[in-house]
Amino acid sequence: MHAKQGDQIVIETQTLDALRRHGEVIEVIGQGEREHYRIRWQDGHESIYFPGPAARVVSAD
Repeated sequence: MHAKQGDQIVIETQTLDALRRHGEVIEVIGQGEREHYRIRWQDGHESIYFPGPAARVVSAD
């Protein structure tokens, strides 16, 4: 997975009672397989995120 600043990260859930999470990429950290992101989530908090198999990128373009 590769994202750039301004893209949206969407995390699909595997359980029926959990909500889909999404946030904006505000910083790309690392390169290649070690790439991870600083995300501003929909509730306003920020965190460092290492993407897993449930994540997808929605391009800002």
